[in-house]
Amino acid sequence: MSKPPAEKTILIVEDHPVFRQGLRSIIDSDADRAYRVVGEAVTARDGFKLVGDLGPDLALIDISLPGTENGIMLAGKIADRHPATRVLIISMHSKIDYISEAFKAGAGGYLSKDSASEELLDAMAMVLAGKEYLDPNLSPSIVETLKKIPSQADDSYGSLSEREQEILRLLAGGDSAVEVGKLLKLSPKTIENHRSNIFKKLNFSKYFDLYQYARRIGIIDPD
Repeated sequence: MSKPPAEKTILIVEDHPVFRQGLRSIIDSDADRAYRVVGEAVTARDGFKLVGDLGPDLALIDISLPGTENGIMLAGKIADRHPATRVLIISMHSKIDYISEAFKAGAGGYLSKDSASEELLDAMAMVLAGKEYLDPNLSPSIVETLKKIPSQADDSYGSLSEREQEILRLLAGGDSAVEVGKLLKLSPKTIENHRSNIFKKLNFSKYFDLYQYARRIGIIDPD
């Protein structure tokens, strides 16, 4: 007689109660895998506390959360301080900058809310197994661009600091200095200073130059 699979514990960090309940229902209805939801949180702060208290195997995290920290920041803190807990981002955002930042922060997977009901259990299984998961329903151009970012970066891109590269991607993706500041937990003034340095190093005179450059080297979704 085969042994039953070891139970895997799950934490859900999502501020929309209907979607949060939907995730729980999908997980609870799965008869083939031993998953158990051990906690739910609405904010990144509460989610991080529960990770410390409960030590879940996997955290399902939305990006847009109330408060001063978003899901990407939470993923980074979990990866840094509780690496035994794997992270699967489940978000409505499908822009390449969000996906890239999520993986850079330490997330093991990225799933669109549009396909969560169909792909959730497969995504969870892959991330729990230590593999990376990227929603197959996302634009193929996004997937290919994510794969090519290191090889497509030219010498001028390499002249930027890591922080400048990060801010360039976000600004080129359409976020304002205020939005980028919130995402990176920096002041708009600091973002503007980095933007000015980027423009000087790359000899840009307007935002359209930045956007065209980012498209040319493949660091934003051309769609």
